Amino acid sequence: MKRISVLSPIYGTEVDLIGEAGETEPFQIVAEFQLGDRAYAGLQSQSMQKEDEIAFFRIVMNDGSEPELESIEDDEEWEDVSEAYDDFMFEGDDQP
Repeated sequence: MKRISVLSPIYGTEVDLIGEAGETEPFQIVAEFQLGDRAYAGLQSQSMQKEDEIAFFRIVMNDGSEPELESIEDDEEWEDVSEAYDDFMFEGDDQP
């Protein structure tokens, strides 16, 4: 796994996502990383920050256009991404 920077140069520190009801909500870009041959982003809304939760999305590049975020539907893939994020963010910390 390695840290990448795909969204930040385009969007800065936040990206607006459209919720299920059609409302727009800003999400802070917490992390961008590559795992295997796929790129991922860890995003966090203000309400998620209070709960210390992270939403993970797959970053998909389409022929030179802006990157798109895809939901991770596969539970195993989500677990792999979540574990990689934890290892990456807490690297050097004493693990329990």
